[in-house]
Order: sequence, then C-alpha cells, then structure tokens
Amino acid sequence: MISREEVVRTALSIAAIQQDDGGVPWPEGHVDAWNHVECLMGMCVAGLAEPVRRGWEWLARHQRPDGSWPMKLLDGVAVEAGGESNHAAYVAAGVWHHHLVTGDREHAERHWPMVKAALDYVVGLQTERGEIVWERDAHGRAAADALLTGCASIHQGLRCGVLLADHLGDPQPHWELAADRLAHVLSAHPEAFADKSRFSMDWYYPVLGGAVRGQQAVELLEREWSTFVVPGLGIRCVSDQPWVTGAETCELVLALDAMGDRTRAAALFADVQHLRHEDGSYWTGWQFVNRKHFPHERSGYTAAAAILAADALQRLSPGSGLFRDIAGTSVSDPEACGCVERQSFRPAPPG
Repeated sequence: MISREEVVRTALSIAAIQQDDGGVPWPEGHVDAWNHVECLMGMCVAGLAEPVRRGWEWLARHQRPDGSWPMKLLDGVAVEAGGESNHAAYVAAGVWHHHLVTGDREHAERHWPMVKAALDYVVGLQTERGEIVWERDAHGRAAADALLTGCASIHQGLRCGVLLADHLGDPQPHWELAADRLAHVLSAHPEAFADKSRFSMDWYYPVLGGAVRGQQAVELLEREWSTFVVPGLGIRCVSDQPWVTGAETCELVLALDAMGDRTRAAALFADVQHLRHEDGSYWTGWQFVNRKHFPHERSGYTAAAAILAADALQRLSPGSGLFRDIAGTSVSDPEACGCVERQSFRPAPPG
C-alpha cells in the first residue's frame, strides 16, 4: 500500500504537468476529456482544490454545442475534431465523483448543464441493439463500430449521471434505460463490438464499468487471467507483447475491488509499485524482456489511476466506492434490447 502522504505526492505530480489553461495533458502534449477527467478525480481525492477547479473550467470552456469535446486538443485548439462518446460520458462520472468526495452541491449544480448535454450526446449514439458507437466525426456522421472498453466506461458514466440527476431533482429516465440496454449488450453480445481482444482493457472493463458483476464477473476475469497478468509486475497492455502498464493494472485493481476480491486487488497494487518514481509520479509501463520503461515517460493518467486504486483499497475518501457502487440492472428480454435480427444497427442522425 502507499500512504496518504504518498497519495498527495502523486497528485502533486499531476498538478505539476497541468497547463496554464487548466488542461491536463498526455506526455505528448495534447489533452482529451477522458484522461483529463481521470486526472481531476485523482487530484480531488488528494484535496488539491485549485487545480481541480481550473480543470473543470477547462472542460466547460471546450464543450461544444452538441455536448461533446474534440478528441484531441493541443494548446486549446482541436487537432482531431471528432467527438468520442466515452470521453463525453466520463464527465458525468467525474462530476459525481467530485460530489461524493467533497459534498459540494454548488459544483454539481454549476456543471449539471454540461453533464446533461454530454450524456444526451452519448445516448444519441446508441443503436437499436443497445451498443453505443464510439464517435461522431467532424461532419456529424456516426461511426460504424462500437468499442467494448469505451461502452463499458460509458455504462459507468450513465449510471453516475442517473445518480447525479436524482440527487439534483432532475431525473433522466432515458439515461437509465440506455444504461440498462447497454449493460445487456456488454454482458451478452460480444459480437456487437469491434474485436480488440488482444487489449487487456477489453477483458476487465465490463467489470470495472459495472455492467458485469457476480459469478459472471468471476468467470470473465478467470478466463484470461493467465493471458494478461504477469506475476510480480502487473498486467500486460496487449496480450502479445512483454509490456506491463500501470494504468491498466490499477484499473484491474479497481475491478477486483468492485467485485469483492480485495486480496488479489491489494497484491496487484503492490506489484505495480515498481513503476512509482521518487517524486510520486508513475512510469507508464515496463518492457520486461528489454528491462526498460516503455514508453520512456511518466503519465498523469497513470498517476491518477494509482490514486483511485489506493483510494478504493484504503477508503481514503468518501468517493472510494465510485467503481463498486455503480452496477445496475440490464435488459434481459431480447425484444426489449433489440436483439432480434435486423439489417442495420445504426444510431439516429444528430438533431
């Protein structure tokens, strides 16, 4: 385990890379909404109120009228203009997490219109079958494919949005229905998603995002445990490379904690501490054949994932149950979820 003081040092390493405009970038310099929100959540756990405030202002400034954010921004300018559905959905998880940690209702109310626009953008990309395609491009065209990892994260965002809506007295039942249908597809219809099975995220994210729990979650994680878990080091990012990554390992820690497997969660978290730098930041990954950090960088999103894992394991903040407490029901009736044969599973056009 790492101490509360070490958690704060890790959060300070995130604050150190925050840009003047409030964005928290990737090591390459661009900002995207998902990783930005993850970093705000990590700093929020550590009580870094001012960097977190600036980060939320960044999100408010860059949200577009349709509720989305550009896929990549560099120096405040969109360099990839498509809007990813999972980026927009994670903003709801971030606002709900901020409320859990701080109890700050004013913050939740101030950013509620942003969350509403974001999740309405997301559900506008849901197909008849129930999956949510991964983006609209710069011309408003919906993508043809849905991504399992992205949809699992979206499921969490929708559940958090429902909780936030009810807390603020503005229920959004269509989000709950969208989450129920999405949970069913995630748990029962792997054919709905593009094949990214070599990536570990596609393995554990249905558990992390709350769509799969109970015995099904146990069986899911056991199925590929030996494929991805490298004893003593963490988990592989991809199945066919000798490369463990800190963010993915910490997310698996969160998934294990969420299903009550705290022994293996704690052991994995201890294993991945070899990526911790003396300043509290975390190396992105380790190539264990060449015995080199790869890529040669320390990333804010890895530090944030480590903080969230430490919080879940040690109950450091009132938001420590964010990933444990968002499981919901799914639609089991094939007719209700749209499982019947159709020629097309396309989302509606914008507007």
